[in-house]
Amino acid sequence: MAEPTSYPKVAQLRTVAALQKRLDELGVALPIDSEVLAASAGSPLAQPLQVGRYTVGNRWCIHPMEGWDANPDGSPSELTLRRWGRFGESGAKLIWGGEAAAVQPRGRANPNQTLAVPQNAAGLEKLLQRLRESHRQAMGSEEGLLVGLQLTHSGRFCKPHDHHRWEPLIAYHHPLLDAKFGIDPADASVVITDDDVARLIDDYVAAAKTAEKVGFQFVDIKACHGYLLHEFLSARSRPGPYGGDLAGRARLLLTIIDRVREACPHLVIGVRLSVADTLPYRQVGDQGQPMDWDRSVPYLHGFGVRQDDPTQVDLSEPLQLIQWLTQRGVELLNVTLASPYYSPHLQRPAIFPPSDGYPPPEDPLVGVARHLDITARIKREFPRLAVVGSGYTYLQEHLPRVAQAAVKQGMVDFVGLGRMVLSYPELPRDVLAGRTLQRKLICRTFSECTTAPRHGLPSGCYPLDPFYKQRPEREVLVQIKQGPKDA
Repeated sequence: MAEPTSYPKVAQLRTVAALQKRLDELGVALPIDSEVLAASAGSPLAQPLQVGRYTVGNRWCIHPMEGWDANPDGSPSELTLRRWGRFGESGAKLIWGGEAAAVQPRGRANPNQTLAVPQNAAGLEKLLQRLRESHRQAMGSEEGLLVGLQLTHSGRFCKPHDHHRWEPLIAYHHPLLDAKFGIDPADASVVITDDDVARLIDDYVAAAKTAEKVGFQFVDIKACHGYLLHEFLSARSRPGPYGGDLAGRARLLLTIIDRVREACPHLVIGVRLSVADTLPYRQVGDQGQPMDWDRSVPYLHGFGVRQDDPTQVDLSEPLQLIQWLTQRGVELLNVTLASPYYSPHLQRPAIFPPSDGYPPPEDPLVGVARHLDITARIKREFPRLAVVGSGYTYLQEHLPRVAQAAVKQGMVDFVGLGRMVLSYPELPRDVLAGRTLQRKLICRTFSECTTAPRHGLPSGCYPLDPFYKQRPEREVLVQIKQGPKDA
């Protein structure tokens, strides 16, 4: 696999001293413990935490990892069930959504996305049962396990009928994203109407009721990564009740939460929130760069960034929104950044970009530090809110040291893992047991779990998971990565 940048790989920084030296060179800081403790030795990662009426048994969280592998009717395939079983085997006690499940067929990001609709109640129940069963087998019981379902609408990134055809439904026309993804800025038909927003709210409520009925303990009203509810948070140019000032831009998210709370008073509500949404990036030469914008006027299309310089984070609006969320009884917040479609280096730091990405414009360790710093600030502002952090996978062998230190120092409550569990679902269990990490399974952020679905293939860890290594899609993926042959 070709080296896309000159940044040193984390796998080459084998000691804490080597990692610290690199961090010093970059001018960033990470919390790092010199020794990783097992649960039996009082590990901070093994400590329970109260979330609402539930006690979560440890500080590991599994992020939602959509596989593009459900059946066309939204029910789980064997691939979907296998992935959820591996989430259960991980030993993590907080399972955040497991899957991004669309609340209506029109809102799917691909034709094989799981559906959170009443007609798929049996399918959702199968997923939950598989996860709980595998957790019992691995951990001996379900004690301390909290499982939710992530509810979503893909908005600008809808592909409900064909993996290769966008069918966007947007909150407003964004001049840079419209240009990047081929949307006619004069096409009013792609902007969701207020009447359709009202119907969408009803669909979120129906999805939450379905999730509660089949046994999920919480739902995530997803507002991140450029999808519809996240996009509304930057809809300053949208007229009417769902745009304009922050109260208007947050109205859709807050209304859904209020309605779900009313319909499902015993259901815990969480929100995965992209707290900073900067300029879209593109490849220029051999590096990623933000798209050009007119610096003579305020940038009105971001959220959590400065209008005079949207490459810089400004948390004033996100902190106000989080205050409103807590006032509505939201008990879980999963902090993330940006979007995998137009700023992946910010969303999930990696040295190898996905096929539709760009070489990272910074050492990914800078991105990891950004995630941890922003999450720590939010935790300081809202000490009673259960906060999940993101961005840890790139740390690889050093992940347990940083995770333990971050929890011990009160920077975060739960350490969230995404890509890592596709290759190495047992990592949380191994850390808690005091076992040495299995190096051959550690995610190296090759980004093939993103490149595959970008080309209509199921997502999985094709380089490291033996199951995906032997699947026929691997050869297709190899050909895609090699590019077209010369005539």
